[in-house]
Amino acid sequence: MISGHVFIATSLDGFIARTDGDIGWLLERDDPLEDHGYDDFIENIDVILMGRGTYESVQHVRPWPYARPVLILSGTLDEQHIPAELTGKIRFSTCSPTQAMTMLAAEGHQRVYVDGGRIIQSFLQAGLIADLVITHIPVLLGQGRALFGALPGDIPLVHEHTRTFASGLVQSRYRVAS
Repeated sequence: MISGHVFIATSLDGFIARTDGDIGWLLERDDPLEDHGYDDFIENIDVILMGRGTYESVQHVRPWPYARPVLILSGTLDEQHIPAELTGKIRFSTCSPTQAMTMLAAEGHQRVYVDGGRIIQSFLQAGLIADLVITHIPVLLGQGRALFGALPGDIPLVHEHTRTFASGLVQSRYRVAS
C-alpha cells in the first residue's frame, strides 16, 4: 500500500518560504551538529514527490541533495528542462495527486516523501498523506508562502510526539486520523 509522508519546516507563524520563495531564514538555522531526524526519515522513503516551486528552489543546489528518485508535479515544466547532471534523477509529470500515487504504486514504490506547500495541500485534500513531521523554526516572517491553505473540511490529526532542540527548534509528528 502506497502512502504519502511529510517532513517540513515552517516559521513559527506557519510559512515555508518568504513571498518570493526565499528560504534563507531556514538555511541560516541549519546546524550540522544537531540531528533533526531527516536522515532517519529519508532512509524509509522510496521516492520524493515535489512541486514546481520546491524544485525551482533546489534545482541549482550541487551536489544534488537527494539520493532518492524525484518526481516533480508541474503543468509548466517538462522533460526538456532537465539539466544533464540530473538526468535519471528527476522527472516531471502533469498527473493529479491521485494519478501520481497510482503511477508510483505501479512502479513498486510504497513510501513517498511529499514536499512543497501547494503539493502538500493538494495531497492532504485528496487524503493521500499518512503523517506529517513539522519543525517550527523560532522566527516570525509575518507573510510568505503558507504550509497550509483553505480546506474543504477539517482534517483530524493525532499528535504522536514532540521534541525540542537546543537551537530552539520544536518538532512535532502527527498522524492523519482515519
